[in-house]
Amino acid sequence: MSASYILAIDQGTTSTRAMIFDQKGKIVEKSQQEFQQIYPKSGWVEHDPADIWESTKSVMSAALQQSSLKAENIAGIGITNQRETTMIWDRETGEPVYNAIVWQCRRTTDICAELKDRGLEDIFQQKTGLLLDPYFSGTKVKWILDNIEGVRERAENGELVFGTVDSWLIWRLSGGKEHVTDYTNASRTLMYNIHELEWDEDLLEILDIPASLLPEVQESSSIFARTSPQNFFGYEKPIAGIAGDQHSATFAQACYKKGMIKSTYGTGAFMLMNTGADSYISENGLLTTIGWGLEGEINYCLEGSIFNAGSAVQWLSDELELLSDPADSEYFAQKVDDTDGVYIVPAFTGLGAPQWEPRARGTVVGVSRGTTRNHLIRATLEAVGYQSQDLLEAMYDDTGIECREIRVDGGAASNGFLLQFLADIADTTVQRPVNTETTAAGAAYLAGLAVNLWSDKEEIRGMRRVDKEVHTGDRSSPQGGAYFWLEKSYEIDPGLG
Repeated sequence: MSASYILAIDQGTTSTRAMIFDQKGKIVEKSQQEFQQIYPKSGWVEHDPADIWESTKSVMSAALQQSSLKAENIAGIGITNQRETTMIWDRETGEPVYNAIVWQCRRTTDICAELKDRGLEDIFQQKTGLLLDPYFSGTKVKWILDNIEGVRERAENGELVFGTVDSWLIWRLSGGKEHVTDYTNASRTLMYNIHELEWDEDLLEILDIPASLLPEVQESSSIFARTSPQNFFGYEKPIAGIAGDQHSATFAQACYKKGMIKSTYGTGAFMLMNTGADSYISENGLLTTIGWGLEGEINYCLEGSIFNAGSAVQWLSDELELLSDPADSEYFAQKVDDTDGVYIVPAFTGLGAPQWEPRARGTVVGVSRGTTRNHLIRATLEAVGYQSQDLLEAMYDDTGIECREIRVDGGAASNGFLLQFLADIADTTVQRPVNTETTAAGAAYLAGLAVNLWSDKEEIRGMRRVDKEVHTGDRSSPQGGAYFWLEKSYEIDPGLG
Protein backbone atom coordinates (compact mmCIF):
# COMPACT_ATOMS: atom_id res chain seq x y z
CA MET A 1 0.00 0.00 0.00
CA SER A 2 1.14 3.54 -0.69
CA ALA A 3 1.45 6.21 2.01
CA SER A 4 -2.11 7.49 1.56
CA TYR A 5 -3.48 7.51 5.11
CA ILE A 6 -3.46 10.13 7.85
CA LEU A 7 -3.03 9.21 11.51
CA ALA A 8 -4.81 11.66 13.82
CA ILE A 9 -3.99 11.81 17.52
CA ASP A 10 -6.90 13.21 19.55
CA GLN A 11 -5.47 13.84 23.00
CA GLY A 12 -8.44 14.73 25.20
CA THR A 13 -9.07 15.50 28.85
CA THR A 14 -9.99 12.00 29.97
CA SER A 15 -8.67 9.79 27.17
CA THR A 16 -6.36 9.64 24.19
CA ARG A 17 -7.56 8.39 20.81
CA ALA A 18 -5.87 7.56 17.54
CA MET A 19 -7.82 7.48 14.28
CA ILE A 20 -6.69 6.55 10.81
CA PHE A 21 -8.37 8.36 7.90
CA ASP A 22 -8.25 7.29 4.27
CA GLN A 23 -8.03 9.58 1.26
CA LYS A 24 -11.83 9.94 1.17
CA GLY A 25 -11.85 11.28 4.72
CA LYS A 26 -13.38 8.12 6.18
CA ILE A 27 -12.27 6.58 9.46
CA VAL A 28 -10.53 3.29 8.77
CA GLU A 29 -9.75 2.40 12.38
CA LYS A 30 -9.62 3.96 15.82
CA SER A 31 -8.36 3.14 19.29
CA GLN A 32 -9.01 4.83 22.63
CA GLN A 33 -7.45 4.64 26.08
CA GLU A 34 -8.46 6.47 29.23
CA PHE A 35 -5.90 7.73 31.73
CA GLN A 36 -5.86 8.86 35.34
CA GLN A 37 -7.34 12.13 36.54
CA ILE A 38 -5.49 13.60 39.52
CA TYR A 39 -7.26 15.87 42.05
CA PRO A 40 -4.69 17.04 44.66
CA LYS A 41 -7.10 19.58 46.21
CA SER A 42 -10.65 20.79 45.69
CA GLY A 43 -10.78 22.56 42.31
CA TRP A 44 -7.33 21.33 41.26
CA VAL A 45 -6.98 18.98 38.29
CA GLU A 46 -3.75 17.42 37.02
CA HIS A 47 -2.49 14.79 34.58
CA ASP A 48 0.74 12.84 34.63
CA PRO A 49 2.60 13.80 31.39
CA ALA A 50 3.95 10.24 31.22
CA ASP A 51 0.37 8.93 31.12
CA ILE A 52 -0.39 11.21 28.18
CA TRP A 53 2.66 9.99 26.26
CA GLU A 54 2.20 6.29 27.09
CA SER A 55 -1.49 6.35 26.16
CA THR A 56 -0.58 8.06 22.87
CA LYS A 57 1.93 5.36 21.99
CA SER A 58 -0.56 2.66 22.93
CA VAL A 59 -3.46 3.93 20.80
CA MET A 60 -1.23 4.62 17.79
CA SER A 61 0.05 1.05 17.92
CA ALA A 62 -3.43 -0.43 18.42
CA ALA A 63 -4.99 1.55 15.56
CA LEU A 64 -2.28 0.44 13.14
CA GLN A 65 -2.49 -3.20 14.22
CA GLN A 66 -6.29 -3.32 14.07
CA SER A 67 -6.32 -1.75 10.59
CA SER A 68 -3.62 -4.09 9.24
CA LEU A 69 -1.74 -0.97 8.18
CA LYS A 70 1.86 -0.18 8.95
CA ALA A 71 3.66 3.03 9.77
CA GLU A 72 4.98 3.16 6.21
CA ASN A 73 1.39 3.61 4.97
CA ILE A 74 0.98 6.85 6.94
CA ALA A 75 1.45 10.00 4.86
CA GLY A 76 1.32 12.35 7.81
CA ILE A 77 0.28 12.81 11.42
CA GLY A 78 -2.20 15.33 12.79
CA ILE A 79 -2.59 16.24 16.46
CA THR A 80 -5.57 17.81 18.18
CA ASN A 81 -5.51 18.33 21.90
CA GLN A 82 -7.13 19.50 25.09
CA ARG A 83 -6.31 23.18 25.10
CA GLU A 84 -4.70 25.31 27.83
CA THR A 85 -3.38 22.29 29.75
CA THR A 86 0.11 23.31 30.81
CA MET A 87 3.42 21.47 31.16
CA ILE A 88 7.04 22.45 31.81
CA TRP A 89 9.85 19.97 31.19
CA ASP A 90 13.64 19.75 30.96
CA ARG A 91 14.95 20.87 27.59
CA GLU A 92 17.54 18.06 27.46
CA THR A 93 16.04 15.09 29.30
CA GLY A 94 12.32 15.67 28.74
CA GLU A 95 11.66 15.13 32.44
CA PRO A 96 8.60 17.15 33.59
CA VAL A 97 9.16 19.42 36.58
CA TYR A 98 5.54 18.95 37.71
CA ASN A 99 2.34 17.30 36.59
CA ALA A 100 0.35 18.84 33.74
CA ILE A 101 -2.07 21.44 35.12
CA VAL A 102 -5.35 20.79 33.30
CA TRP A 103 -7.48 23.48 31.68
CA GLN A 104 -10.25 22.78 34.23
CA CYS A 105 -7.98 23.54 37.19
CA ARG A 106 -9.00 26.59 39.24
CA ARG A 107 -5.85 26.95 41.38
CA THR A 108 -4.87 30.28 39.81
CA THR A 109 -8.13 32.06 40.67
CA ASP A 110 -6.34 34.34 43.13
CA ILE A 111 -3.60 35.17 40.60
CA CYS A 112 -6.25 36.21 38.09
CA ALA A 113 -8.08 38.26 40.71
CA GLU A 114 -4.86 40.07 41.65
CA LEU A 115 -4.15 40.92 38.00
CA LYS A 116 -7.71 42.22 37.61
CA ASP A 117 -7.35 44.33 40.75
CA ARG A 118 -4.27 45.92 39.18
CA GLY A 119 -6.42 46.93 36.21
CA LEU A 120 -4.61 44.64 33.76
CA GLU A 121 -7.47 42.66 32.23
CA ASP A 122 -7.91 45.12 29.37
CA ILE A 123 -4.31 44.82 28.16
CA PHE A 124 -4.59 41.02 28.16
CA GLN A 125 -7.88 41.12 26.25
CA GLN A 126 -6.64 43.62 23.68
CA LYS A 127 -3.49 41.65 22.94
CA THR A 128 -4.65 38.03 23.35
CA GLY A 129 -8.44 38.20 22.92
CA LEU A 130 -8.78 36.38 26.25
CA LEU A 131 -10.06 37.30 29.69
CA LEU A 132 -8.24 36.79 32.98
CA ASP A 133 -9.49 33.41 34.09
CA PRO A 134 -7.76 30.30 35.53
CA TYR A 135 -8.83 28.50 32.34
CA PHE A 136 -5.81 29.75 30.36
CA SER A 137 -2.17 28.66 30.39
CA GLY A 138 -0.29 31.82 31.37
CA THR A 139 -1.24 31.91 35.05
CA LYS A 140 -0.63 28.15 35.26
CA VAL A 141 2.95 28.67 34.05
CA LYS A 142 3.39 31.45 36.62
CA TRP A 143 2.07 29.18 39.38
CA ILE A 144 4.60 26.43 38.55
CA LEU A 145 7.48 28.94 38.43
CA ASP A 146 6.44 30.49 41.74
CA ASN A 147 5.56 27.35 43.68
CA ILE A 148 7.79 24.45 42.60
CA GLU A 149 11.21 24.65 44.22
CA GLY A 150 14.09 25.41 41.87
CA VAL A 151 11.96 25.71 38.74
CA ARG A 152 12.19 29.48 38.29
CA GLU A 153 15.97 29.44 38.51
CA ARG A 154 16.21 26.60 35.98
CA ALA A 155 13.77 28.41 33.67
CA GLU A 156 15.77 31.63 33.82
CA ASN A 157 18.91 29.62 32.99
CA GLY A 158 17.24 28.33 29.81
CA GLU A 159 17.11 24.72 31.01
CA LEU A 160 13.32 24.29 30.75
CA VAL A 161 10.57 24.60 28.16
CA PHE A 162 6.81 25.17 28.39
CA GLY A 163 4.23 23.60 26.18
CA THR A 164 0.59 22.73 25.79
CA VAL A 165 -0.18 19.07 25.06
CA ASP A 166 0.54 19.37 21.33
CA SER A 167 4.06 20.65 22.04
CA TRP A 168 4.68 17.83 24.51
CA LEU A 169 3.63 15.18 21.99
CA ILE A 170 5.68 16.73 19.18
CA TRP A 171 8.72 16.87 21.47
CA ARG A 172 8.30 13.20 22.36
CA LEU A 173 7.51 12.01 18.82
CA SER A 174 10.48 13.87 17.38
CA GLY A 175 12.85 12.48 19.97
CA GLY A 176 13.27 15.88 21.62
CA LYS A 177 14.36 17.63 18.44
CA GLU A 178 11.48 20.11 18.03
CA HIS A 179 9.82 22.52 20.46
CA VAL A 180 6.90 23.96 18.49
CA THR A 181 3.19 24.72 18.60
CA ASP A 182 0.59 26.16 16.23
CA TYR A 183 -1.31 29.45 16.17
CA THR A 184 -4.46 28.00 17.75
CA ASN A 185 -2.76 26.63 20.86
CA ALA A 186 -0.54 29.69 21.23
CA SER A 187 -3.64 31.88 21.12
CA ARG A 188 -4.95 30.22 24.32
CA THR A 189 -1.97 30.94 26.56
CA LEU A 190 -2.52 34.58 27.67
CA MET A 191 1.00 35.23 26.38
CA TYR A 192 0.59 35.37 22.60
CA ASN A 193 -0.34 38.53 20.72
CA ILE A 194 -2.92 37.30 18.21
CA HIS A 195 -2.66 40.46 16.09
CA GLU A 196 1.13 40.74 15.87
CA LEU A 197 1.53 36.93 15.82
CA GLU A 198 4.29 36.87 18.39
CA TRP A 199 4.90 36.16 22.06
CA ASP A 200 4.20 39.44 23.80
CA GLU A 201 7.04 40.97 25.87
CA ASP A 202 4.69 43.14 27.94
CA LEU A 203 2.53 40.21 29.00
CA LEU A 204 5.54 38.03 29.75
CA GLU A 205 6.90 40.78 31.99
CA ILE A 206 3.58 41.11 33.82
CA LEU A 207 3.42 37.34 34.40
CA ASP A 208 7.18 37.16 35.12
CA ILE A 209 7.73 34.34 32.60
CA PRO A 210 11.07 33.94 30.76
CA ALA A 211 10.69 34.01 26.96
CA SER A 212 13.17 31.14 26.67
CA LEU A 213 10.45 28.75 27.85
CA LEU A 214 8.23 29.34 24.82
CA PRO A 215 7.88 27.23 21.66
CA GLU A 216 8.16 28.34 18.06
CA VAL A 217 4.74 29.03 16.52
CA GLN A 218 3.75 27.78 13.04
CA GLU A 219 0.74 27.60 10.78
CA SER A 220 -1.79 24.92 11.75
CA SER A 221 -1.16 23.09 8.47
CA SER A 222 2.60 22.81 8.04
CA ILE A 223 5.48 20.44 8.72
CA PHE A 224 6.17 20.82 12.44
CA ALA A 225 8.62 17.95 12.83
CA ARG A 226 9.41 14.43 11.74
CA THR A 227 9.03 11.48 14.01
CA SER A 228 12.15 9.80 15.24
CA PRO A 229 12.28 6.16 14.09
CA GLN A 230 12.46 4.89 17.67
CA ASN A 231 9.25 6.72 18.58
CA PHE A 232 7.20 5.86 15.48
CA PHE A 233 7.70 2.23 14.65
CA GLY A 234 10.95 2.69 12.73
CA TYR A 235 9.83 5.51 10.42
CA GLU A 236 10.34 9.25 10.04
CA LYS A 237 6.93 10.66 9.23
CA PRO A 238 5.85 14.31 9.06
CA ILE A 239 3.79 15.77 11.88
CA ALA A 240 1.89 18.11 9.62
CA GLY A 241 -1.33 19.34 11.25
CA ILE A 242 -1.89 20.80 14.72
CA ALA A 243 -4.95 22.50 16.20
CA GLY A 244 -6.62 22.77 19.57
CA ASP A 245 -9.68 20.56 19.77
CA GLN A 246 -12.37 23.22 19.22
CA HIS A 247 -10.49 24.88 16.36
CA SER A 248 -9.98 21.46 14.79
CA ALA A 249 -13.69 20.67 15.03
CA THR A 250 -14.58 24.02 13.44
CA PHE A 251 -12.25 23.25 10.54
CA ALA A 252 -13.71 19.76 10.08
CA GLN A 253 -17.24 21.20 10.08
CA ALA A 254 -16.20 23.27 7.04
CA CYS A 255 -17.07 26.57 8.74
CA TYR A 256 -14.87 28.40 6.27
CA LYS A 257 -16.99 31.49 5.63
CA LYS A 258 -17.43 34.47 7.92
CA GLY A 259 -20.48 34.07 10.16
CA MET A 260 -20.57 30.27 10.14
CA ILE A 261 -20.96 28.70 13.59
CA LYS A 262 -19.92 25.39 15.13
CA SER A 263 -20.92 24.18 18.59
CA THR A 264 -19.45 21.08 20.21
CA TYR A 265 -21.47 19.47 23.01
CA GLY A 266 -19.25 17.29 25.15
CA THR A 267 -18.46 17.59 28.84
CA GLY A 268 -18.68 21.32 28.26
CA ALA A 269 -19.91 23.13 25.17
CA PHE A 270 -17.80 25.33 22.93
CA MET A 271 -19.31 27.57 20.28
CA LEU A 272 -17.11 29.23 17.65
CA MET A 273 -18.10 31.76 15.01
CA ASN A 274 -15.79 32.26 12.04
CA THR A 275 -15.04 35.98 11.78
CA GLY A 276 -12.58 35.68 8.90
CA ALA A 277 -9.77 38.22 8.85
CA ASP A 278 -11.57 40.36 11.47
CA SER A 279 -10.52 39.89 15.08
CA TYR A 280 -13.48 41.27 17.04
CA ILE A 281 -12.61 42.13 20.63
CA SER A 282 -15.76 41.14 22.48
CA GLU A 283 -17.70 43.50 24.69
CA ASN A 284 -20.01 40.68 25.74
CA GLY A 285 -17.86 38.13 27.50
CA LEU A 286 -16.68 36.15 24.48
CA LEU A 287 -13.12 35.21 23.58
CA THR A 288 -11.29 36.23 20.44
CA THR A 289 -9.14 33.38 19.21
CA ILE A 290 -7.22 32.25 16.16
CA GLY A 291 -9.34 29.68 14.31
CA TRP A 292 -6.40 28.40 12.26
CA GLY A 293 -3.43 29.55 10.23
CA LEU A 294 -3.37 28.26 6.67
CA GLU A 295 -1.63 29.28 3.44
CA GLY A 296 -0.21 32.45 4.92
CA GLU A 297 -3.55 33.69 6.24
CA ILE A 298 -4.96 33.87 9.76
CA ASN A 299 -8.61 33.02 10.32
CA TYR A 300 -10.11 34.43 13.54
CA CYS A 301 -13.07 33.21 15.57
CA LEU A 302 -15.23 34.40 18.44
CA GLU A 303 -15.67 31.69 21.05
CA GLY A 304 -18.10 31.09 23.88
CA SER A 305 -17.17 28.42 26.43
CA ILE A 306 -19.81 26.65 28.53
CA PHE A 307 -18.16 24.65 31.30
CA ASN A 308 -21.01 22.21 31.97
CA ALA A 309 -23.18 20.73 29.21
CA GLY A 310 -22.94 16.96 28.85
CA SER A 311 -21.60 16.87 32.41
CA ALA A 312 -24.93 18.28 33.60
CA VAL A 313 -26.77 15.33 32.07
CA GLN A 314 -24.13 13.01 33.54
CA TRP A 315 -24.93 14.57 36.92
CA LEU A 316 -28.55 13.48 36.55
CA SER A 317 -27.33 9.93 36.01
CA ASP A 318 -24.36 9.55 38.34
CA GLU A 319 -25.18 11.74 41.33
CA LEU A 320 -28.98 12.08 41.32
CA GLU A 321 -29.58 8.62 39.81
CA LEU A 322 -32.52 9.92 37.79
CA LEU A 323 -31.23 8.15 34.68
CA SER A 324 -29.63 4.77 34.16
CA ASP A 325 -28.02 6.11 30.98
CA PRO A 326 -27.55 9.79 30.02
CA ALA A 327 -28.76 8.90 26.51
CA ASP A 328 -32.21 8.23 28.01
CA SER A 329 -32.59 11.94 28.81
CA GLU A 330 -34.10 12.59 25.38
CA TYR A 331 -36.93 10.11 26.00
CA PHE A 332 -37.82 11.32 29.49
CA ALA A 333 -37.59 15.03 28.59
CA GLN A 334 -40.34 14.50 26.04
CA LYS A 335 -42.64 12.82 28.57
CA VAL A 336 -43.66 16.29 29.81
CA ASP A 337 -44.81 19.31 27.83
CA ASP A 338 -42.58 21.77 29.71
CA THR A 339 -40.50 22.11 32.88
CA ASP A 340 -43.46 23.29 34.98
CA GLY A 341 -41.50 26.38 35.94
CA VAL A 342 -38.26 24.61 36.90
CA TYR A 343 -35.01 26.23 35.76
CA ILE A 344 -31.51 24.88 36.29
CA VAL A 345 -28.19 26.71 36.03
CA PRO A 346 -25.54 23.93 35.96
CA ALA A 347 -22.64 26.05 37.19
CA PHE A 348 -20.88 23.13 38.89
CA THR A 349 -17.41 24.52 38.13
CA GLY A 350 -18.37 28.16 37.78
CA LEU A 351 -19.78 30.02 34.81
CA GLY A 352 -17.90 30.47 31.55
CA ALA A 353 -19.03 32.83 28.81
CA PRO A 354 -20.56 35.30 28.92
CA GLN A 355 -20.55 35.66 32.73
CA TRP A 356 -17.04 34.42 33.66
CA GLU A 357 -17.76 33.84 37.32
CA PRO A 358 -15.43 31.09 38.60
CA ARG A 359 -16.98 31.04 42.08
CA ALA A 360 -20.60 30.54 40.95
CA ARG A 361 -22.20 27.18 41.67
CA GLY A 362 -25.25 25.33 40.41
CA THR A 363 -28.77 26.57 41.04
CA VAL A 364 -32.21 24.95 40.80
CA VAL A 365 -35.29 27.18 41.13
CA GLY A 366 -39.02 26.83 40.64
CA VAL A 367 -39.38 23.42 42.27
CA SER A 368 -42.91 22.67 43.50
CA ARG A 369 -44.65 19.67 45.02
CA GLY A 370 -45.63 18.67 41.49
CA THR A 371 -42.06 18.63 40.17
CA THR A 372 -41.13 15.23 38.77
CA ARG A 373 -37.99 13.54 37.57
CA ASN A 374 -38.99 14.32 33.99
CA HIS A 375 -39.25 18.04 34.73
CA LEU A 376 -35.71 18.07 36.16
CA ILE A 377 -34.36 16.14 33.17
CA ARG A 378 -36.04 18.47 30.71
CA ALA A 379 -34.88 21.56 32.62
CA THR A 380 -31.28 20.31 32.49
CA LEU A 381 -31.36 19.83 28.73
CA GLU A 382 -33.07 23.19 28.28
CA ALA A 383 -30.29 24.77 30.37
CA VAL A 384 -27.77 23.67 27.75
CA GLY A 385 -29.94 25.26 25.07
CA TYR A 386 -30.36 28.47 27.07
CA GLN A 387 -26.61 28.77 27.59
CA SER A 388 -26.10 28.31 23.85
CA GLN A 389 -28.65 31.03 23.13
CA ASP A 390 -26.81 33.35 25.50
CA LEU A 391 -23.68 32.85 23.41
CA LEU A 392 -25.52 33.43 20.13
CA GLU A 393 -26.91 36.71 21.44
CA ALA A 394 -23.44 37.80 22.55
CA MET A 395 -22.01 36.94 19.13
CA TYR A 396 -24.71 38.97 17.40
CA ASP A 397 -24.11 41.94 19.72
CA ASP A 398 -20.36 41.83 18.98
CA THR A 399 -20.53 41.33 15.21
CA GLY A 400 -24.02 42.18 13.98
CA ILE A 401 -24.04 38.81 12.17
CA GLU A 402 -27.28 36.85 12.53
CA CYS A 403 -27.11 33.13 13.11
CA ARG A 404 -28.62 31.21 10.19
CA GLU A 405 -27.23 27.77 10.99
CA ILE A 406 -25.39 26.00 13.80
CA ARG A 407 -23.27 22.96 12.98
CA VAL A 408 -23.16 20.71 16.02
CA ASP A 409 -21.08 17.75 17.10
CA GLY A 410 -19.97 15.98 20.28
CA GLY A 411 -21.70 13.30 22.30
CA ALA A 412 -24.70 15.39 23.39
CA ALA A 413 -25.40 16.32 19.76
CA SER A 414 -27.06 12.90 19.45
CA ASN A 415 -29.88 14.20 21.69
CA GLY A 416 -32.75 15.10 19.36
CA PHE A 417 -34.67 17.01 22.03
CA LEU A 418 -31.70 19.30 22.68
CA LEU A 419 -31.23 20.00 18.97
CA GLN A 420 -34.92 20.84 18.48
CA PHE A 421 -35.01 23.04 21.57
CA LEU A 422 -31.93 24.91 20.36
CA ALA A 423 -33.41 25.37 16.89
CA ASP A 424 -36.63 26.71 18.42
CA ILE A 425 -35.23 29.24 20.86
CA ALA A 426 -32.52 30.42 18.46
CA ASP A 427 -34.89 30.43 15.45
CA THR A 428 -32.22 28.79 13.34
CA THR A 429 -31.26 25.56 11.59
CA VAL A 430 -29.23 23.02 13.55
CA GLN A 431 -27.16 20.59 11.50
CA ARG A 432 -25.31 17.46 12.61
CA PRO A 433 -22.77 15.71 10.34
CA VAL A 434 -22.51 11.99 9.70
CA ASN A 435 -18.98 11.98 11.12
CA THR A 436 -19.20 13.48 14.60
CA GLU A 437 -15.52 12.73 15.29
CA THR A 438 -14.78 16.25 14.17
CA THR A 439 -11.85 17.04 16.46
CA ALA A 440 -9.77 14.20 15.03
CA ALA A 441 -11.02 14.84 11.50
CA GLY A 442 -9.92 18.48 11.59
CA ALA A 443 -6.38 17.53 12.60
CA ALA A 444 -6.32 14.88 9.87
CA TYR A 445 -7.50 17.38 7.24
CA LEU A 446 -4.89 19.97 8.27
CA ALA A 447 -2.16 17.34 8.08
CA GLY A 448 -3.44 16.00 4.76
CA LEU A 449 -3.36 19.46 3.22
CA ALA A 450 0.25 19.93 4.31
CA VAL A 451 1.38 16.64 2.71
CA ASN A 452 -0.78 17.18 -0.40
CA LEU A 453 -3.13 14.26 0.26
CA TRP A 454 -5.93 16.78 -0.35
CA SER A 455 -5.68 19.83 -2.56
CA ASP A 456 -7.64 22.53 -0.73
CA LYS A 457 -10.51 23.34 1.63
CA GLU A 458 -13.07 22.89 -1.13
CA GLU A 459 -12.11 19.24 -1.48
CA ILE A 460 -12.52 18.82 2.28
CA ARG A 461 -15.87 20.60 2.20
CA GLY A 462 -17.02 18.11 -0.41
CA MET A 463 -16.29 15.18 1.92
CA ARG A 464 -18.63 16.44 4.66
CA ARG A 465 -22.01 14.68 4.86
CA VAL A 466 -25.09 15.75 6.85
CA ASP A 467 -26.80 13.22 9.12
CA LYS A 468 -29.60 15.35 10.61
CA GLU A 469 -30.96 18.84 10.03
CA VAL A 470 -33.41 20.38 12.50
CA HIS A 471 -35.48 23.47 11.70
CA THR A 472 -37.46 25.81 13.90
CA GLY A 473 -40.71 24.15 14.88
CA ASP A 474 -43.27 24.97 17.55
CA ARG A 475 -41.84 28.01 19.30
CA SER A 476 -43.73 27.37 22.52
CA SER A 477 -40.57 27.34 24.59
CA PRO A 478 -39.89 30.34 26.87
CA GLN A 479 -37.56 32.90 25.33
CA GLY A 480 -34.39 34.41 26.74
CA GLY A 481 -31.40 32.80 28.42
CA ALA A 482 -31.66 30.98 31.72
CA TYR A 483 -29.42 33.53 33.41
CA PHE A 484 -31.52 36.37 32.03
CA TRP A 485 -34.60 34.68 33.44
CA LEU A 486 -33.03 34.21 36.85
CA GLU A 487 -31.70 37.75 37.12
CA LYS A 488 -34.89 39.43 35.94
CA SER A 489 -37.41 37.23 37.74
CA TYR A 490 -35.61 36.56 41.01
CA GLU A 491 -32.92 39.25 40.96
CA ILE A 492 -30.31 36.63 41.78
CA ASP A 493 -26.69 37.57 41.38
CA PRO A 494 -25.10 34.65 39.44
CA GLY A 495 -21.87 35.29 41.32
CA LEU A 496 -23.61 34.18 44.51
CA GLY A 497 -24.34 30.77 42.97
